[in-house]
Amino acid sequence: MTGYITLDHGAGGLASQKLIGSLFLKHLKNPILGRMEDGAVFDPGEGRTAFTTDSYVVDPIFFPGGTIGELAVNGTINDLAMCGAEPRALSLALIIEEGFGIAELERIIKAIADSADHAGVPVLTGDTKVVPRGKADKIFINTSGIGMVGDGIRMGADRIRAGDVLLLSGTLADHGITIMTSRAGLTVDGNLQSDTRPLHFLSRKILTEAPESIHAMRDPTRGGLGTVLAELATTTNLCMEVEEENIPMRGEVRAACELMGLDPLYLANEGKCVVIAAPEQAASVLGAMQATEAGRQAAIIGKVTEKYPGRVILHTVSGGKRLVEPLSGEPLPRIC
Repeated sequence: MTGYITLDHGAGGLASQKLIGSLFLKHLKNPILGRMEDGAVFDPGEGRTAFTTDSYVVDPIFFPGGTIGELAVNGTINDLAMCGAEPRALSLALIIEEGFGIAELERIIKAIADSADHAGVPVLTGDTKVVPRGKADKIFINTSGIGMVGDGIRMGADRIRAGDVLLLSGTLADHGITIMTSRAGLTVDGNLQSDTRPLHFLSRKILTEAPESIHAMRDPTRGGLGTVLAELATTTNLCMEVEEENIPMRGEVRAACELMGLDPLYLANEGKCVVIAAPEQAASVLGAMQATEAGRQAAIIGKVTEKYPGRVILHTVSGGKRLVEPLSGEPLPRIC
């Protein structure tokens, strides 16, 4: 299918039906979606239900390591995983600007299909709207997800205690700096790529092996690691103490951040999570994380204390201490 999106594609008539049949169902078809009902009726399984929704407006929509399509699928799956849920199903809604290329749209839909297939989480319902040229910027995507939380899994900031250990599943700031350099047209030695990936395989592993030891999980997307830790410190009125030398970071990411004057603590990550675990099981949790593809570079980066209530303290490589403040302003717009 060639050409461009027109307003007729969003009118609900023949053009809409052809677009759905020849492009969306070509990549996403499954028995439930294929019914083309107004909603999806399915059995998600036993347990408590987790539900999340998010919208994706990243610019550029194609970037090293992914597209807005992967981002939408993985981001929603990860929000469910951070609740301790097993993702079961996704919805997909698109707002497309008139004049957007059909070939580019198919590339995005194929990326969505491939990501959903890899994760084992199908798209079961969706919607498409087309807006006049200039009323949007290429394409915006909304995805919602449903998951099931197993018996015995209880996580949340209210379970965090002094003495708990802070773990990070991998290298910091890969997505944020990749988007920023792509947007600026900068070339940096090395291989900058987004880290977008699903995290439910990792969360399943650690929750299976040490369910009582995992007190909370967060994915440091917008606002990065610094913002997530600041939010947890404020919510718990405890201190998050982090060792800078223990934070994994790729050399090219560090170099690009220095080049652009950006603090990697506040840059987005789309395939990493922070795990807060009981100290007696921290080594086992770390080993379980490192046994997964998403957690091979996981590390213990700090601990929870009562030393400076409501604060995040970074112990720097130079031997000093730095107060990590909550993010103010938006230094990197449209990174997800």
